[in-house]
Amino acid sequence: MNDASLPPCALTIAGSDSGGGAGIQADLKTFAAHRVHGLSAIAALTAQHTRGVTAVHVPDTAFLRAQIDACFDDFAIGAVKLGMLANAEVIHAVADALEHHRPAHVVLDPVMVSTSGARLLETSALDALRTRLIPMATLITPNLPEAELLIGRAIVDIDAMHEAIGTLLGLGAGAVLLKGGHLPVDASPRNEVVDLFADGSAVHAIAHPRLSLDAHGTGCTLASAVAANLCLGRDLRGSCDAAADYVHAALRKGYRPGRGDVLVLDHFGAAPHG
Repeated sequence: MNDASLPPCALTIAGSDSGGGAGIQADLKTFAAHRVHGLSAIAALTAQHTRGVTAVHVPDTAFLRAQIDACFDDFAIGAVKLGMLANAEVIHAVADALEHHRPAHVVLDPVMVSTSGARLLETSALDALRTRLIPMATLITPNLPEAELLIGRAIVDIDAMHEAIGTLLGLGAGAVLLKGGHLPVDASPRNEVVDLFADGSAVHAIAHPRLSLDAHGTGCTLASAVAANLCLGRDLRGSCDAAADYVHAALRKGYRPGRGDVLVLDHFGAAPHG
């Protein structure tokens, strides 16, 4: 069977969420909702539920590389989504694997802090993220706290988001989708959440009404939805638009499976039709 006859496949290299709301679990649900075959290489394991992260275990990097190689050996991978990569050793192992396999698209969600506030990226790994992974990314999808760590300054309003876009592109990524959900309500126009997409030629705003809820797994889901849409042949800007719509719909249909107040997304209730 040649690659042209294989179904579209997306690979997530990220952390596992034992509570099922974020990480690998959210990524695979997102791929399935888009009718894209999902592959996974687990870079970290978390003991986690709707009230927080209680423990993190990082597997041996040789086994992580074996997972990645096995996926590329047998599947036609249209896009790779990168999520939680806990330390510099893991980042270098993933970068080495991607340099070897050269996937068409890499969507990097630079996961640094969980929704509950737990630090998920060691401080020493930040430089490795900047120098090894960002330059090979088709798209990076930082939220505002992550972008502030990457550029070293505060982002307090829409104007500062526009200024940050240029600095983030200067790190070497092909494009940036800067997520505005962390902006204070009084800094958001018309009580909307505004994300900014930029590819070096133009800046495109993606706006949705702000929802008054506390949710889990939105960043993982957004990056995975972009990767899925790229696998289906959409261009990058169109993939970001479609992914943002998907996350908004999944949030509106979100539910609480645990005893905490945090919602998880309804991936299949928000599944695109057609």
